Amino acid sequence: MTFRKTFVAVAAVAALAFAAAGAAFAQSAEQKALVDRAKAEGTVGEQADGFLGFRVASTDAGLQTAVRITNDGRRAAYARAAADTGVSVDVAAARAFETIVQPRISSGQWWRNAQGQWVRR
Repeated sequence: MTFRKTFVAVAAVAALAFAAAGAAFAQSAEQKALVDRAKAEGTVGEQADGFLGFRVASTDAGLQTAVRITNDGRRAAYARAAADTGVSVDVAAARAFETIVQPRISSGQWWRNAQGQWVRR
């Protein structure tokens, strides 16, 4: 399979998996709200590896749990996408970030690029 076909296949499967990931893990509405608020405040941001990360250290146990649960759900979705397309989980996760997550980062929010630098949109 060519790189382009692989990229399109991974993006399509990752998009479906990512969209359905909410049903695949037990993130509550409260946990989603915590993550959304932390993203708006700049404590948490999206990362080029497809997962959430802490831009600023937090001792909030509820937020730490919410980020872990979100990342666990994403990891499972990326693993399904990788298995369906024959690529690594890392590739599926990075492609999902590029095609799904990064375009949805709101103005003023932070994200971590592949070089490890936090960038504000």
